[in-house]
Amino acid sequence: MSLPPLVEPAAELTVDEVRRYSRHLIIPDVGMTGQKRLKNAKVLVVGAGGLGSPALLYLAAAGVGTLGIIDFDVVDESNLQRQIIHGQSDVGRPKAESARDSILEINPLVNVVVHDVRLDNDNVMEIFSQYDLIVDGTDNFATRYMVNDACVLLGKPYVWGSIYRFDGQASVFWAEYGPCYRCLYPEPPPPGMVPSCAEGGVLGVLCASIGSIQVNEAIKLLTGIGEPLAGRLMIYDALEMTYRTVKVRKDPECAVCGKNPTITELIDYDAFCGAVSDEAAEAVVGSTISAKDLSAMLDRGDNVYLVDVREPNEYEIVSIPGATLIPKGEFLNGSALEKMPQDKQIVLHCKSGARSAEVLAVLKNAGFSDAVHVGGGVLAQRPVDGDGVDGGYRQQVAAALVQDRAHVHERLQPGAETAAGPPGALGDGADPSEPRCVQVEDPVGLAVADRPQHDRLGPYRSGHGSIKLYLVKL
Repeated sequence: MSLPPLVEPAAELTVDEVRRYSRHLIIPDVGMTGQKRLKNAKVLVVGAGGLGSPALLYLAAAGVGTLGIIDFDVVDESNLQRQIIHGQSDVGRPKAESARDSILEINPLVNVVVHDVRLDNDNVMEIFSQYDLIVDGTDNFATRYMVNDACVLLGKPYVWGSIYRFDGQASVFWAEYGPCYRCLYPEPPPPGMVPSCAEGGVLGVLCASIGSIQVNEAIKLLTGIGEPLAGRLMIYDALEMTYRTVKVRKDPECAVCGKNPTITELIDYDAFCGAVSDEAAEAVVGSTISAKDLSAMLDRGDNVYLVDVREPNEYEIVSIPGATLIPKGEFLNGSALEKMPQDKQIVLHCKSGARSAEVLAVLKNAGFSDAVHVGGGVLAQRPVDGDGVDGGYRQQVAAALVQDRAHVHERLQPGAETAAGPPGALGDGADPSEPRCVQVEDPVGLAVADRPQHDRLGPYRSGHGSIKLYLVKL
């Protein structure tokens, strides 16, 4: 759907501006009025990293009058593979300052505002209020939910992008005209289930592919041309060189933009996303297994010592057969270390993976170098049609990753169906190579699949109660 222009046009363009933007001015849909709107626009890019780099450069080149940059990090040499706004001479410099200098080299007519701070609950509302549009280039779930909630509460639109290895996604979230990020992803994935780019890698050029799409959407929103991605999710597979879009409906029960919102102010996003300490985040790299991996280990009779680090009352409600209960507190005070066997591999799990990650850090420091933890915990282990705890928990990102048709049918609830999905969903079901929709009530069990990452297509929420449609490659 077409949306009204986000900003009013500036009074005029100078001779220098007419000369610089001449290729825009001869496009009928942009023209003089559209370019004046860009000149009058104030856009904030959150993050001067992989996505922020191409976004900032192209927004500047397009003639956006005021560009804000928020990033508290410094340039590292490993950034240069994809963060093209920085150069070798910028290593060790604040990213926001490095990005500012590159922008001014591209277009000295742009007013660049540097926010060399960490975006948090204390400053996000004040900073966002200064801009017409937000472009989200963040790489962690806590900040993504904070950006979304702040934009909804302020009534501002934002352009979202996400990248991992060979996959990219992009959309426009504007609660006034469509869904927000929480409508698509009501809950964050369990800690450890979705690796960061630092852990799993990312194709450098993928940043340019998704970042340029974000700029394209920003220009459309600012000038009021075309049909933005509001209410649609764009999915890009660089290996197969395919672009697909799926419709995303506004969730009337959304916690922040629904009819009766339960989130009316900013919350503790680290707690909401199950954030772990730096030590735990470092410990889980290369030492995280899936619930499917654990099942295979137990089926083979591997020499493992499975430890449940939850509390006794949680263990009584639901537990993994064969697990030994040793609460997290006993590891933190050191009393549990003497119980750890030296002749078995220690496998840790909890409810969602957060507590087991913290315990894993303790064990690594104590010399148990081969210890691992289960990403997703009990929630990932529970079958689709089980009656365990958190029956309403909605797994996202990893839940849509499935290996093959046999696995999908094996994990579906009795009576659930595979179908082409509603109008606008991916594929028509005729071509076996086309993605289809798997319709389930509570698809947590799908998260245990082990599959190539490039087969990920992501979830598609239908908006009809608890029903969710997951796009999978069958």
